[in-house]
Amino acid sequence: MDEPQKIKRFYKVVSVEAVDDRFGVLLDGRAAKTPSRTALTAPTHALAAAIAEEWDAQEKFIDRHSMKLTALLFAAYADDDVAERAVGNVLQYLGTDLLYYRASSPESLVARQTEIWDPYLDWFEKEFGVGLKMTEGVGAIEQSPECAAAVERILADASPEALTGLSTATAITGSAVLALAQFKATFGDEEIFAAARLDEQFQAEKWGVDAEAKARENAMREEFLTVGRFFRLLEAE
Repeated sequence: MDEPQKIKRFYKVVSVEAVDDRFGVLLDGRAAKTPSRTALTAPTHALAAAIAEEWDAQEKFIDRHSMKLTALLFAAYADDDVAERAVGNVLQYLGTDLLYYRASSPESLVARQTEIWDPYLDWFEKEFGVGLKMTEGVGAIEQSPECAAAVERILADASPEALTGLSTATAITGSAVLALAQFKATFGDEEIFAAARLDEQFQAEKWGVDAEAKARENAMREEFLTVGRFFRLLEAE
């Protein structure tokens, strides 16, 4: 399969400028564009400045893979259905969340899941006013309608950028609960990611580390930490 054609850096100066109630990224004084050819703008100066740094860090050729904040902002405005899809994704995972499904053995794994995962379920109940059910194994479990309704109320007030971050974090972790905890900055990003990888870490301790699996995990971790930074920049001035 042919690799995508490299794009040469076509600008010298990157800057940020207020545009109505948002902040635009400028390349040689002209608005940077999204893939849909609209002006690239962010809701906070902090996020726009961080994205401008990504553009300014490019050398002879533009490495899109290195522009992770830019990619998240692009995704937030990819089309008119982004927000609806993101909400649907989060709610879908909320019905089959990683944290609901517990091992019945060995005892050490059961204890580790209880120690690490239960604080997130306790936080969710305090934050949203709804308790979550758990089960052993992989059998279907149905949460109360109030669970989805409580989360929907939070999502209804979220920006397209925040929803994109939530949807991304949910897909990375397999858990809407963990993604919401990251969004609310209730736990540290590293701590949350470790919780998401609890089962895999347990298996690695037992059977050894697979190099390919570790490389995939490192890529996921980097993406997850980027989402956490994205959330913080959305809240900054």
